[in-house]
Amino acid sequence: MDVDAYMAERIALIEAGIEARFGERSDFPQALQGAMRHLLFPGGKRLRPLFALAAAEAVGGSAAAALPIAVAVELVHTYSLVHDDLPCMDDDATRRGRPTVHVVYGEATAVLAGDALLTEAFAVLSDVSSEACDAEAILRTLRGLARAAGAAGLVGGQADDLLFVSGGARSDAAERPDRSTPPEASDATRLASIHARKTAALFQAAIVGGAVLGGGSESERESLEAFAKAVGMAFQITDDVLDAESGEAASILRVRGLEDAKRRAEGLLERALVGIEGLCEKAEPLRELARFAVRRNR
Repeated sequence: MDVDAYMAERIALIEAGIEARFGERSDFPQALQGAMRHLLFPGGKRLRPLFALAAAEAVGGSAAAALPIAVAVELVHTYSLVHDDLPCMDDDATRRGRPTVHVVYGEATAVLAGDALLTEAFAVLSDVSSEACDAEAILRTLRGLARAAGAAGLVGGQADDLLFVSGGARSDAAERPDRSTPPEASDATRLASIHARKTAALFQAAIVGGAVLGGGSESERESLEAFAKAVGMAFQITDDVLDAESGEAASILRVRGLEDAKRRAEGLLERALVGIEGLCEKAEPLRELARFAVRRNR
């Protein structure tokens, strides 16, 4: 299949969904609205929402059915970037070739913009009509996103990542899960946990949520959850590898060489693809998106 054509078509749907939510809003303070839109438009690759739509199609549903979770996940992802860039976190001055939100709008407004994006994500899902989807499916999708975004998911992963990057994870032998385990092995375990929560959890919310709203069965959702975790972890390893190759700091170098990291990402991708072999040809866009996410060079 032509994955580029597929992505272009589905991204148009995603952009329209986000714009419908964030057009000119008279109920939002103007400065806050500008800060919220700063990273949303133009956005990044929209991979997480693309996976949500493809997951719905893989279980026989329509892409449109998964649009609410697609938009919601992109809002959560964008909020996380706004907060990650803050001086108290990663202290980044640019993002996607432009000044970061706090550079343009000030630190306080950037914090509030992130808060608003996160809150709006749940409003998007709660506004889904019961005529479009049954209440249990909506509630299941809300739960999945809340779990992925919270202390057990993205926020907890970011907290541990800050400690890991600062070297705090290695500062005390008592912090290691097993004192007989070499520090390098402990770091590998910690890094895998960070990847699973900071990145893969949101992929799981997108893909499983898309399958739920697309009417997928329990067995389909279970196989897609495992698929999403493997793809999400491989995606983050690829990000770290690309950062390292461009001369930027990358956590993966603490525990793996570049070639070993690439093999790890490829192994996770293969595991993900094997896990959804039982899905029909409608899952081919999902497979192609996974290959693109892990084998990309940018």
